[in-house]
Amino acid sequence: MSVLDRTHEVLNQPPPLLDYNAFEADIPLREALEREGGDWGIDRLRDLGTVAGSAEAREHSLRAERNQPRLLTHDRYGNRIDKVELDPSWHWLLRVAIEREIAALPWRDPQPGAHVVRGAMMYVFGQVNAGVMCPVSMTYSAVPALRANPELAAEWEPRLTLPDYEHGAISGMAMTEKQGGSDVRANTTRAEPQSDGTYEITGHKWFCSYPPCDVFLVLAQAPAGLSCFLIEGRDPGFRIQRLKDKLGTRSLPSSEVEFHGVRGRLVGEEGRGVPTIIEMVNHTRLDCLIGSAAGMHYGVAQAVHHARHRSAFGKLLVDQPAMQNVLADLAIEAEAATAAAMRIARAYDEKDTAFRRLATAVLKYWVCKRAAPHAGEALECHGGNGYIEESNMPLLYRDAPLNSIWEGSGNVAALDVLRALMREPEALPAFLGECKEAAGADARLDAHIQEIESEFANFDVENAQWRARALVEKLALALQGSLLVRYAPPAVADAFCAGRLGGEGGRAFGTLPAGIAAPAIIERALAA
Repeated sequence: MSVLDRTHEVLNQPPPLLDYNAFEADIPLREALEREGGDWGIDRLRDLGTVAGSAEAREHSLRAERNQPRLLTHDRYGNRIDKVELDPSWHWLLRVAIEREIAALPWRDPQPGAHVVRGAMMYVFGQVNAGVMCPVSMTYSAVPALRANPELAAEWEPRLTLPDYEHGAISGMAMTEKQGGSDVRANTTRAEPQSDGTYEITGHKWFCSYPPCDVFLVLAQAPAGLSCFLIEGRDPGFRIQRLKDKLGTRSLPSSEVEFHGVRGRLVGEEGRGVPTIIEMVNHTRLDCLIGSAAGMHYGVAQAVHHARHRSAFGKLLVDQPAMQNVLADLAIEAEAATAAAMRIARAYDEKDTAFRRLATAVLKYWVCKRAAPHAGEALECHGGNGYIEESNMPLLYRDAPLNSIWEGSGNVAALDVLRALMREPEALPAFLGECKEAAGADARLDAHIQEIESEFANFDVENAQWRARALVEKLALALQGSLLVRYAPPAVADAFCAGRLGGEGGRAFGTLPAGIAAPAIIERALAA
């Protein structure tokens, strides 16, 4: 071997985390699946975990990100075609999700635990590519909204729930307009009634989730007010203006569209568009929570794997106290997110509306808000290697902010919690009742819940908006703490309560107080 060859010898570099079972390696998810009533889906998850952890799936994800969607508005002769050209790897990924019923399971097989099993599948495969999970989530979420119109549901639900990529259907959503944003009541798109009972819809949408969809739920102003409509993507008046040049989820062709006399069919009552489409929004908010929890787990898994194989200053990174503190802190954040996501998914199975209404909004805000700094810290665990595209950490980092914006950014989500508290008096008692299931098990959690009760006993409506985020954060930590105290190993529960409720932790990840059983927490984070 020449001197030159020796200088290029690769040393002290971790192997890629590939060809492992992404479900089997995730102990907190496995435990939550069984605990929340989804144990009958273990074989489904094992099968999907093998696919999700494979080198083949990772390569398809990277290829779909490299070869981004391309909009073809016209053919060579000038005819309008409004076609989105997608890489074959995108179709491979979406096919896996559709054919394994991630978009349809609770509607096709509505047995107890179906939303939990489906949520766990969303979580596992969402770690492969976040962009492809958008049409999956939209299709899943459209079904309960469509049921407001039995005729439309009878026509489209069999296709939307068919686990067949070629013959099934995919649904999207188009609510946001450039002048309104989250204020959808400011929408200007018009819906004019026609003699055959349909509507002619004219206007624009600033964000359309996935333009190749078969159908979309849209909002438009009808004579009686803002209403919800179903339109078909193949309508000749459906025009794609451009694809969005986004920070992340670049494999997903989010778009700006215009409707030129598109035929729409009313879903729900005229003038009741927001209450109708909110059924779809609530389910997509659940998926925002699940997606952010999935991203957190992926970041922890990659960071732990790297630290187990990389040495510095004479020993492995995973054996060094400073790194142990960071990894343990990231791990408890991810496990708390996973536990909350699966518990809330169970509330959808049980139709526990009082708990799920508040819990979805609270945890959607908090978990999605934590995803971006969590991804940044997981990337930093790799050092410079994490800043390189091939590590996949930059992709995670770019994708992380999306769920905090989608279906209501931080302020919208926090204000939605306030609305639920004021309009649904049973919501807070149901939420705190769940938190109190851990009463007496940890003094720090008990004190935290008592503080919440005291604050709401003197609830100041006048200043509620100013304190909205702080209130929602406290509620989120109470539920996460309760779940971990009840169900996680003592090392995890103690670390969470010390770092999040005890006032001993710092503001950055890696500032857990002394005495934490970090090695046990880290070992649990990645069983591979």
